[in-house]
Formats: sequence, C-alpha cells, structure tokens
Amino acid sequence: MIELKDLQKQAYDNKVKQGFNTTNIEKEFCLTYGELNEAYEAWLKSKDNLGEELADVMIYLLGMAEILGLDLEKEVLAKLEKNSKRKYKTVNGVKIREEGCD
Repeated sequence: MIELKDLQKQAYDNKVKQGFNTTNIEKEFCLTYGELNEAYEAWLKSKDNLGEELADVMIYLLGMAEILGLDLEKEVLAKLEKNSKRKYKTVNGVKIREEGCD
C-alpha cells in the first residue's frame, strides 16, 4: 500500500515535470477551490466523473502539502484523533462543537 507522503511527492513531482505552479500558494488555493467546485457540480448533476473530480481535489491538496513541507498524513491522523474527542450539540438542526472542546 502506498503512503500519503509518497503520493505528496508524486503529486509535486508531476507539477514540476509538467511545468505547473509550485511557488504561488494563493494560486494553488484558488485552483483547489475550482476543483472542489467541479466535484460539487459533478455530484449536483449526477455525473459519472465525481470520483475523478474528488481525486483532482486530493491531488491539489497533496501538492500544496508538499510545497509547504507538511506531512499531510500526520496532520490528517492528528485531526481525526482530535475530532474523535470533540463533543457536539444540535442547535436549530445544525451540529456545532461544544465550547471548551478543542
């Protein structure tokens, strides 16, 4: 099984190989947002390419993590652990985190 850090490097290496942006983080956020919008549109319109569009979002996130020198796998695991300990309440039909529950 491939590790997320290997996917980060692969995503970054492809950006370099293809001559894509590897320095302008603001641009990367905007492009990632665009890919997320494409995924939403695919879901909204029940298109067959939803998985591919979600993969594009993931590839952009992996590339950004590599550019920024972040270990995304470590960050995701830590965040999942943190979220598992949080407590939520429902207010007006919406789940919100209880105060003091980091």
